Amino acid sequence: MDLSQNVKAVQEKIAAAARAAGRDPAEITLCAATKVQTDETIQAAIAAGVRLCGENRVQELTAHLEANAYVGADVHFIGHLQTNKVKQVVGRVSLIHSVDSLRLLQAIDAQADKLGLVQDILLEVNAAGEESKGGVSIEELPALAEAACSCAHVRLRGLMTIPPVSAFPGANRKYFSQIQNLFVDIMSKMSDNQSIMDCLSMGMSADFEDAIAEGATLVRVGTALFGPRPPLGTAH
Repeated sequence: MDLSQNVKAVQEKIAAAARAAGRDPAEITLCAATKVQTDETIQAAIAAGVRLCGENRVQELTAHLEANAYVGADVHFIGHLQTNKVKQVVGRVSLIHSVDSLRLLQAIDAQADKLGLVQDILLEVNAAGEESKGGVSIEELPALAEAACSCAHVRLRGLMTIPPVSAFPGANRKYFSQIQNLFVDIMSKMSDNQSIMDCLSMGMSADFEDAIAEGATLVRVGTALFGPRPPLGTAH
């Protein structure tokens, strides 16, 4: 695996997808999904031009932070977050992508209050209503967005979604389009929040070009950068 070539190839595909959609490539941020990667691989990715890492697991996030693996890049938390692990994440990442319940939202707000800071978040939407995935339902999204905007120590930056595993190219465009429409609708109803609601996190290795075509501003890419994930437990 030539990581630097992979980073360049993904960056070029992002730029091409943006131009094909009539968008400025600078509008789209590449988030390297570093799940089960080693400290050394993360540092190599940053040396190759990655400027944002996304971590799925609290334990890995904590270990990589302690090892200074993310030096030179920003860090987001992109995985499922349990309320009992909020203390290990709030204030240590610049953005949490996966807020999907009032309970989790309130726990983040309370911890941010204790630390005297404002935590940026995204609301995760379960676009297809899959029982196996996290995310607030489309029907419950407006109420959760309103609750987020009422929290003094949370700043709602946008939405995130993980659609079903794509059966064929283009299969997920309808979900991306739906989330983009929800994003615009919520932003239009939150006059005090319009200037900071700027992040639409959707698209992964198999479908990020379709997500960009439908308005994604951030894509979370792992396999296309790092290759197939090593078995869990081999990262250090």
